[in-house]
Amino acid sequence: MLEFVGLDERAESVYRALLAFGAATPEALGERLAVQSYLVQQALTQLEAAGLAAASASLPDHYVAAPPGVALAPALSQRRHELHEAERVVEMLADEYRRTGAAASGAADLVEVVSGVSALRHRFEQIQLGTESELLALVTDAPVAVGPEENGAEDIVVARGVAHRTVLARDRLADASMMDALTLALSRGQQVRVAEQVPTKLVISDHRLAMLPLLALGTPGEPAALLVRAPGLLEALIGLFEQCWQTASPVRFGTETAGQVEVDADQPDPVDLQIVSLLLTGLTDASVAKQLDLGLRTVQRRVQRLMTLTGVSTRLQLGWHAYERGWVAR
Repeated sequence: MLEFVGLDERAESVYRALLAFGAATPEALGERLAVQSYLVQQALTQLEAAGLAAASASLPDHYVAAPPGVALAPALSQRRHELHEAERVVEMLADEYRRTGAAASGAADLVEVVSGVSALRHRFEQIQLGTESELLALVTDAPVAVGPEENGAEDIVVARGVAHRTVLARDRLADASMMDALTLALSRGQQVRVAEQVPTKLVISDHRLAMLPLLALGTPGEPAALLVRAPGLLEALIGLFEQCWQTASPVRFGTETAGQVEVDADQPDPVDLQIVSLLLTGLTDASVAKQLDLGLRTVQRRVQRLMTLTGVSTRLQLGWHAYERGWVAR
C-alpha cells in the first residue's frame, strides 16, 4: 500500500512493526517479522530515506517511526496534485475530441468497434478499472480475451468496494477455472446468479458504458466487440441484464463442503433470516451489522438480494413478504 512513497513490501512490514514497537532494534524487528537482520537494516535505510524512520536519539541502536500523518502527508499532497492535473488533461483532450470532425455527428462518442484480442483485453481492463460503483456482467461461453485467472483488474476494483452482479450460464459451471473464480467471487461478497441460458456476453459499467461481442470483423476469425455509450442502447442493454438477473437463481456456498457452490432459487439462508428479524425490531443496518458481526455493506447487499428475491421495492414490503413466506414469526 505504500508503493506511492517508494517502499517495497518488506519495508512496509518493517514500518508497521516499528509503529507497533514505538522504538526497536533491527534485531527485535527481525525476530518479530522472522526476517534476517541485514534485510531489516536495508528496509530501515529505505524508511530513513523516505522520512518514515530515524535512529533514536535516546536509545542506542534503536529506531523510531515517524508519525504516518506527518511523514506521508507530502506524498499524498503530491498525488492529489498529480491526479488533479491528470483530470484536467483528460477533460481538455475530451473537449478537443468533441470538436474534431470525426466526432461532429456525435456517433463516435456513442458507439465504437474494438477488434483484436489485445485491444479487447486492454479495453476490458479499462472498463473495469474505470468503474466506480457497480459492474454488471452476463457470462456465456469461454472467454476470448481475458480468462478468470487472468483478470487482475477485478481484484483491484473489488478492493475499492465496487459492487458486482453477474449472471452465469449454467454450463459454465463445468469449467474448473470458472468454478475457482466463482468460489473466490462469492467469498468476496460478489453477487452471482445462474441461468439455464444467457443470451449474450455483456459488461456494463456504472450504467454508462457497455461492452458486448460482435461477429468477426476485418480479418477472418478476429474477435470484435461493441462499446456502447448511447443512452437508448444502454437502457435496452441494462433492461436485458435486469431481465436475466430476475429470472436467474442466486448462488451461495454449499454447506456440506468448503469451496462448493449451490443454486438457491427461492430461500434465504440463516444469516438472511437473522438480518430480517433484527430489521423488523427497528434496528438500523449499522446496528444489525454490529449485532451479527458483519460488515455494513454485507448487510445492505443481503437486504437488497432479499428484496430482489421477493420482487419488492421497499423494505416495508420485504417485511410483509417475510411474514407471508414464514421466514420470521409473527
